[in-house]
Amino acid sequence: MYETVKHIARKFIPGNFLKKNESFFRSLIAYRYKGNKHQCNICEFNLSRFVDMGDFGLLCPNCGSLPRTRRLWSLIKDDFAGKKILHFSPPKNIRNKISGIESVEYVTTDYAEEFESDLSLDITNIDIEDNSFDLIICYHVLEHIQNDEKAMSELFRILNRGGLCFIQTPFIEGEIYEDANIRSNEERKKYFGQEDHVRIYSANGLKQRLEQVGFHVEIRHFKEKNENLYGFGENETVLICQKKQDE
Repeated sequence: MYETVKHIARKFIPGNFLKKNESFFRSLIAYRYKGNKHQCNICEFNLSRFVDMGDFGLLCPNCGSLPRTRRLWSLIKDDFAGKKILHFSPPKNIRNKISGIESVEYVTTDYAEEFESDLSLDITNIDIEDNSFDLIICYHVLEHIQNDEKAMSELFRILNRGGLCFIQTPFIEGEIYEDANIRSNEERKKYFGQEDHVRIYSANGLKQRLEQVGFHVEIRHFKEKNENLYGFGENETVLICQKKQDE
């Protein structure tokens, strides 16, 4: 239903008007989903159910959050007061949440101009001084980057000693799969899962690459019941990367 409404709205209402009044239209749609069975932990909206977006998971109709964003918030929400944060390609819902916290210095960037952000940094050549951020969020970015090891080196360089970098991509079992000869959108979608992806990582393979540039990496796997309170994905993996104090 949600996607149908959005499609109809885009057909008959100018895009700029929709963007400017997104919160209002979301509130109209969200009203149908009000209840007490679930809750979005980002906007704290109480729901009877989330919107099932198929492969993308369960969407909050009120703020648009997806399971991976709600999981991210659950991981960082208690430990970023007073910290300087850099967030690559930030979804609007969590960007608004973090930017509203006075004790946090929050910087956002999106090189592809798909998300609203403060900066437009090239992740393989970040124009920022060494040891600048206490926390870096890099979700669903590295699978788009040809020179991913350079990007990882840059993330390590600008992270403060003792700082953390939260990284997630789509994952497969086994080894990283990449092939420089796979270039067309059709082939990339077939082999990597999306037209603008250039590889598909395994969690262990990504961990090894991150360790090669200096990170200490913890792979965290999460398993949830199908009907859980916050609409988390049933199986999810996040890499938590640290730059040790003596690095």
